[in-house]
Amino acid sequence: MNQEEQALLKELSEVPGAPGSEGAVRDVIARRLRPFTDIRTDRLGSIVCVKEGTKDGPRVMLPAHMDEIAFMVSAITKKGFIRFAPLGGWWSQVMLAQKVRIETSRGPVVGITCSVPPHVLPKEEREKPAQIENMRVDVGAFSDREASGRFGIRPGDPITPVFDFEVMRNGKLLLAKAWDDRVGCALLIHVLERLRKQTHPNTVFGVGTVQEEVGVRGAKTSAHVVNPDVCIVLEVGIADDVPGLKDEEKMGKLGGGPQITVADHGMIPNRKLRDLAIEVARRKKIPVQFQLLMGGATDGMAVHIHQAGVPTLYLGVPCRYIHSHAGIIHADDYDRTLELLLALLRRLDAKTVRDLAP
Repeated sequence: MNQEEQALLKELSEVPGAPGSEGAVRDVIARRLRPFTDIRTDRLGSIVCVKEGTKDGPRVMLPAHMDEIAFMVSAITKKGFIRFAPLGGWWSQVMLAQKVRIETSRGPVVGITCSVPPHVLPKEEREKPAQIENMRVDVGAFSDREASGRFGIRPGDPITPVFDFEVMRNGKLLLAKAWDDRVGCALLIHVLERLRKQTHPNTVFGVGTVQEEVGVRGAKTSAHVVNPDVCIVLEVGIADDVPGLKDEEKMGKLGGGPQITVADHGMIPNRKLRDLAIEVARRKKIPVQFQLLMGGATDGMAVHIHQAGVPTLYLGVPCRYIHSHAGIIHADDYDRTLELLLALLRRLDAKTVRDLAP
């Protein structure tokens, strides 16, 4: 991974992008791709970047969702603390004492999720997991009037984690927030930039989708804009090479290469497209991993049943600790995923895509 690629990953990971408030991410994608792609949007806010290749070639959709798991202000207490609702699948045990940022009409307001010191908790309370509905954000206000009138906080304002991008000590591991799915957004940009100087037998639609974490909503609307013949979902995978899990249950590790998902909660991928990806990886000597992810879904859930059906594959960059304030990816996994995507796109000509049908 070169410095430019690393800089893009840093920029994408650090900007806020709660579901329904993905504008900052969309701006990064548009700035990079506007010079050489035709850019469109749907009415929910997804961005569609069109890179033409061979005339009348198949329409290839590459969706990557711009939103991250986040929160929304639901109310302000009389003492100035912020009540909130989760946007996406949070686990309560990772949420206490974390720095967050509220995006208001007057600018960002920094806060921290409240936690009670163990010194003042009864023993039975210390052993209980905290409940999300009981949590609050402390923004340094002493009244609801100060929080709303002076700080400009309103119900409906998005709240996102704050976490700085870091290159870890070994130089290959990248620690940041929102890899799910800013890593996919980075792949979308880099794939289209590489295709600028390459021939490809198709028209590629790089799509930054909105509101994936709350029901793959942008994937539904943007699929109507694209009307794809084939789809490759750009996502994170789950690197479960961490303490607490049995070795025989682990399916992904950092440095092990791209993850091909054989099924998830929302989609059984097209087997012929899966086999093509495996063949391409073998020829390019790219290691791949496989995962079965029945506890989650991606934009592919909506795209693969668009109209008469779209052959779809979910390709992921392994990531530790997704759906928390920060995660870790491996630079080599990113590079290999990018290489596999480019090689696969060069194979998706009209005949190959026609032959993907059952």
